[in-house]
Amino acid sequence: MAKKGKKKKKDTNVSPNERLVADNRKARHRFEVLETLECGVVLVGSEVKSLRTGKISLDEAYGRIKEGEVWLVGCNIQEYSHASAMNHDPKRPRKLLLHKREVRKFAAQAFEKGLTLVPLKIYFRRGIAKVLLGVCRGRKLYDKREKMKQDTVRRDLARAMRQR
Repeated sequence: MAKKGKKKKKDTNVSPNERLVADNRKARHRFEVLETLECGVVLVGSEVKSLRTGKISLDEAYGRIKEGEVWLVGCNIQEYSHASAMNHDPKRPRKLLLHKREVRKFAAQAFEKGLTLVPLKIYFRRGIAKVLLGVCRGRKLYDKREKMKQDTVRRDLARAMRQR
């Protein structure tokens, strides 16, 4: 008799031609995401290999605008074990690839309104590494508590509707 395997829950945030590498789940709790933007990232070979194995941390990462360019700072991509001499610095700033009009628009929002650029997830689309960057406003402690209450009520309602 064959065992019935559990069906994997499908991630609704990723389209079929994307492969999710890392998701910054804490960002959704700490920040209110106002707008998102997909951008490319400049990587070296050993970083790509390390990304494909999932060795990345977005916990302390943020976007910084410097001299008309957007940089990903604080993102930790571990060294690739098989690239001994040609390895990369795990915490180095990485340049994000955006059009000039996008840089101006998001730079103006982030600078004028006191918002933060936060990487929400990193994924591969058609073999190319992409970063979903969010323009975010920090939440206060009472906002976080209110959101947790709303999520609990929404979850309980969905559970009750499924049982009927």
